[in-house]
Amino acid sequence: MKSFSLRAGLAAAAAFFALVSAATEPRPMENLGRGVVAVRANETHVLVSWRLLGLDPDDIGFNVYRATGDGSSKRINSDVLTKGTNFLDSEADLDDSNTYQVRSVVDGKESKASSKFTLPSSNTEEPAVRIPIKAGGQIKFVWVGDLDGDGEYDYVLDRQTSPQTLEAYRSDGTFLWEINMGPNSEDQDNIEPSSATIDVGHWDGVTVYDFDSDGYAEVAVRIANGVTFGDGETFDKGSDDNIQYVAILDGKTGALRSAAQIPDDYLSDGPMGARFGVGYLDAAWTFDGSDVTMEWKWLRGDQDAPDGHNTRIIDVNGDGKGEVAEIGFMLNGDGSVRYLLGPEGIIHGDRFHIAKMDPSRDGLQGYGVQQRNPSKLYEYYYDATDGTLLWEHFGDNVTDIGRGMVGDIDPRYDGMEVWSFSGISNAPSDELTESDTELAPWPHLGIWWDGDELLELFNDGRIEKWDWENPTSSNDIPRLLKDSDYSAITPSGRYPAFIGDIFGDWREEVILTNADYSELIIFTTDIPSDIRLYTLPHNPAYRNAMTLKGYMQSHHVDYFLGEGMKKPPKPNIRYAGI
Repeated sequence: MKSFSLRAGLAAAAAFFALVSAATEPRPMENLGRGVVAVRANETHVLVSWRLLGLDPDDIGFNVYRATGDGSSKRINSDVLTKGTNFLDSEADLDDSNTYQVRSVVDGKESKASSKFTLPSSNTEEPAVRIPIKAGGQIKFVWVGDLDGDGEYDYVLDRQTSPQTLEAYRSDGTFLWEINMGPNSEDQDNIEPSSATIDVGHWDGVTVYDFDSDGYAEVAVRIANGVTFGDGETFDKGSDDNIQYVAILDGKTGALRSAAQIPDDYLSDGPMGARFGVGYLDAAWTFDGSDVTMEWKWLRGDQDAPDGHNTRIIDVNGDGKGEVAEIGFMLNGDGSVRYLLGPEGIIHGDRFHIAKMDPSRDGLQGYGVQQRNPSKLYEYYYDATDGTLLWEHFGDNVTDIGRGMVGDIDPRYDGMEVWSFSGISNAPSDELTESDTELAPWPHLGIWWDGDELLELFNDGRIEKWDWENPTSSNDIPRLLKDSDYSAITPSGRYPAFIGDIFGDWREEVILTNADYSELIIFTTDIPSDIRLYTLPHNPAYRNAMTLKGYMQSHHVDYFLGEGMKKPPKPNIRYAGI
């Protein structure tokens, strides 16, 4: 049985879809395939990359096979590969097509071959996979999920047209279905939109996940009257267009499977915007595969519980169940308040993170920034388990900090660094890593890309690498990739449509589009790496984060990923659908 919780605030709602089970039982996770991908690294070399799965045995190895043109498939590595799950092929005939597969090796025995990935003949030298889609209106967001049950991620995307639409595509670009959000999506005000409007301001109202663990992802979407589903049926529940529903759609067809009315406690203020996300926690709403039923709701009322523009769903106390965090408070999985940061002087802010920032400290840590805090508080670092503030940075003026980022970008200091606009600080020690506070990266998004243990950065269509030995201003940071060099654009201002680990090894992809929105351009690394980590979506904290949008933020695993890291423990998961 699957469920989700609904948080309602002033003209706002957040639905947290939860996978319900006893805390000690393994969490159901997607039964992913190897996710083989190949890109041309240069004139003569192809980087082939694939997933290490969360439950793979420690001693698993791999062989890589290539078929050129219509030829037979032949093994191309001499020894079984036991380090990073990638291989640099230097002998492919790149004037012809090349099809790659991998086979795992356990105790000297090969498994059956993985699914195939074909690199077309004379393919462009670029670290990208291009997915053709229908031409249409502007795209803001893409969600990933295995809609067709083949073990690979498919794509659901929005169109910022009037009315708005949702479209679904298989991993190869095969069109599946379209949903028209109807006349109640035409008012696209970013603060108080119409009852069926999606993906404006810090609202989304859509997420994708396999809620009933049958091996096929569903789509959850907040709807109202006038929505037409993938099977042509139109939603009509009477004359009040402000009444809203949580709907579960069939991922293969876009047809409605079930819908339940959203509480109307704040309906006098108008229809609610929504942010959706997935977690593993106690039931607030249950979805049993056919019906959606509400079990509990949480209303903020006069509680000093500041919110922000995005949500985190993560297990902070290690009991196997997720908690739901906003920038200024945290709920337990049963909807009770875990802690409030308002009484500690925290107010609204635009960005916050929860991650394993200090590898020597128990639990997880949080970092947030403030918007015009009257105390002149700019940023703060806290224990995410109980909300204890560990340090605070104050400034000279009341101002909107607006951005904040975390990640290990300096190997001289243990743990992660945090930064906004007052310099880079090492989170555990609260030390400035660079005395000149004008020298720092722009605090936007992180991306695992070049294959070492230090985080790279995604900023305004660029992948960058902070050079801690030669620090510069944010405009002069060494650049690894620029979107315009590949005729790509960030479809939503400075933001990608999606960033996260979609295929290949543990490193992350970023989804952009071309200028007329007829192609998804998925950038994926072309750099080899010896680091072996299981695929990030098999880490429960990371997979939860992949389902969240709002003001888009970086995803984090629940172990320390950085310089000097230890091998992460195997996740307590089981594969869904088997």
